[in-house]
Amino acid sequence: MTVSRFVVLMILYAACPGLAQADQFVLFDVTFTFTKADADNARPSKSHYYVKGDLINKNRPRDWTAPVDYRNGTVHIRTEVLEKPAGNEPTTWTLCYIPNKGKGNGYGCTGTDLYKTTGVYEKDVSMKSFWENDSIIWSEGIKQMDLVIKDNSGGSGHAHKRKDHEKFFPTRMRITMVQVSAGAKYDPSLVPNLPRSSVDTFKVKTPEPGSPTDCCADSHRDEAVGSDRRTSIRHGEQELTSSITGAIIIKEDSETIADRIQPGIRVFDPVFVPR
Repeated sequence: MTVSRFVVLMILYAACPGLAQADQFVLFDVTFTFTKADADNARPSKSHYYVKGDLINKNRPRDWTAPVDYRNGTVHIRTEVLEKPAGNEPTTWTLCYIPNKGKGNGYGCTGTDLYKTTGVYEKDVSMKSFWENDSIIWSEGIKQMDLVIKDNSGGSGHAHKRKDHEKFFPTRMRITMVQVSAGAKYDPSLVPNLPRSSVDTFKVKTPEPGSPTDCCADSHRDEAVGSDRRTSIRHGEQELTSSITGAIIIKEDSETIADRIQPGIRVFDPVFVPR
């Protein structure tokens, strides 16, 4: 960054304090293959893929409430289905935040879109809307993320339990979760290693008729719960990556994906469904 640009940014931040808080960071970006054996042998819970250690961003904030407010922001969920068995069996992943310190239930879960085939599915979810989000003490941070593969029957539909499990396994996924601060908008140009088409060109995917809104659950006690359903985006190009990003990304300019897409297309327009 040049000195002149730095000075301009400092002036802008002084004039508009909220601008300095318009942050986003990649919580994790994992690419993995998941087999029936992986699901059966997952510990402590079956059908779980655990994002911890080197797989989760080591530079994630300890306090999600201050100085930057991620707790009242949104999470952008990008689900890239790279490989999936034939048959178009409806599939989803529950995405559970496991905190350093919880209360009540002790953790909370959101989820991916329900999908039937390969492709990319994206949505924004309010951090105040998903199941048991109040059971996390956000000022103490997140320890790990538990990803759970399920069918479309609700919270207890773990894929390993299905007699026709060959409709779900093996699969290859890339799942990315980007935390966006309160008042800010997700900017894909700030996310490292995304395919170019995922940044420049988006097509709105019409949700499947009759798609269930229940995507999330208590992943350890098989309770069916509700979730918000939002507009999905998908593209044709695919690119593999297994790298996890480093430092928190600070949004330095106002250019967004909306500036680079066809006029009239509304991107990440949430459609709320009451729980």
